[in-house]
Amino acid sequence: MDQRRKAYIETHVAVLLFGFTAILGKLISIAAFQLVWWRVLFTAFSLIAFNAVRKGFKRSNENSYLKFLLIGIIVGLHWVCFYGSIKYANASIALVTFATITLFTAFLNPLILRSKINMLDVAIGILIIPGMALIVNNIDISLVTGFWLGILSAFLASLFTVYNKKYIKEADPILITFLEMSGAWIFLSLCLPFYIFGMEKTMNIPSWLDLGYLLILALMCTTLAYVLSLKALKYISTFESNLIYNLEPIYGIALAILILNEHKELSLNFYLGVALILSLVFIHPILTKKYTPNET
Repeated sequence: MDQRRKAYIETHVAVLLFGFTAILGKLISIAAFQLVWWRVLFTAFSLIAFNAVRKGFKRSNENSYLKFLLIGIIVGLHWVCFYGSIKYANASIALVTFATITLFTAFLNPLILRSKINMLDVAIGILIIPGMALIVNNIDISLVTGFWLGILSAFLASLFTVYNKKYIKEADPILITFLEMSGAWIFLSLCLPFYIFGMEKTMNIPSWLDLGYLLILALMCTTLAYVLSLKALKYISTFESNLIYNLEPIYGIALAILILNEHKELSLNFYLGVALILSLVFIHPILTKKYTPNET
């Protein structure tokens, strides 16, 4: 098998694993905050096994450490909102609201990176809004909180993605991931007293079943998926990679239908909204490629 074909397969496997995170979020019984606390802890520990992490500290500086630890706080908050969306609504809603990342990125990119506003990104982002309106107007009122948590999750994801792009050259990507997972865990640990006493919650030890799901979430759907996607980028372009990544909500929603039977609680109009949003998500990189032909 040639390297490009292998890279395509590795990217599809990575995206399928990323899509499966939403299913695991629904299957794991503990609250979203605790789920993320365990996920980032297990992921950070697993990344220590990579030479890039152990050797990376010798080549990076303390200012870089602090930047990525702080970005990790945003990552942690993003995941809390993402899994909160799943808990308060369902996996399908959490996945489709994530598509609004295009809209947020269109405005955050020029604001943070001081780059020129990309009118194509803005136009695609704005066109996503009717699809969102179609979804929110056709879901049960009990799912609306989860919908807005999903929107907040997408905003936070866009924020940390833009900051990662700004500082990506300062360290190895695997080291960056380790620092961000560690930053998320430290921040969530500092928030534990407020979570326990302010929200009248208890920090539960996961059941054996939840522990198994958490290990799959951390080791396969985070560490393995991330390594596969990085490895594949050596042989395929960022355009090709991003096009495959657009399949994540499709894989995730398909899995939610097969495993969680979520189609029973969602209307036809919901899926029409999904179809509108995903068609825009797919056409976006194609138009980007057309107007920026030298991008790799």
